[in-house]
Amino acid sequence: MEKIVAGIAPCGIDCVNCEVFIGTITAEMKTRMAGVLHLDPEKVPCRGCRIERGCRLHLSSCPTLDCVTAKGHAWCYECAEFPCGMLHPSADRAETLPHNLKVFNLCRIRALGPEKWLAQEAGLSRRKYYQGKMVIGQGPVLQG
Repeated sequence: MEKIVAGIAPCGIDCVNCEVFIGTITAEMKTRMAGVLHLDPEKVPCRGCRIERGCRLHLSSCPTLDCVTAKGHAWCYECAEFPCGMLHPSADRAETLPHNLKVFNLCRIRALGPEKWLAQEAGLSRRKYYQGKMVIGQGPVLQG
């Protein structure tokens, strides 16, 4: 699997921008998450759910990843049932988990391709999610 695709979950989550991703994790985060996950700090960095076969933060498989794999797709948007209930957004923990971005990200990945999306929009999309101020008719806008 090409490296760029390995850093993006089939559901549209940008693993490469996660705080525990192997390319972005800090020593402080390794130590903190090692305590939370009861792992050796060197086993904390995640290479992405496609390679890890699930999310490192949950220490389990992912039903969405299992579904995509079973259907022989690389992305949820390739499925005839897209978007399905596994991608349904929720207000629960929306302030800390970027899962409400999944369908939006998948539509943009389909439109741009994974490489271009990751280079041009993934980080911006995440910043707008966490730091943007909602402007009706425009979506989230970054201030300053």
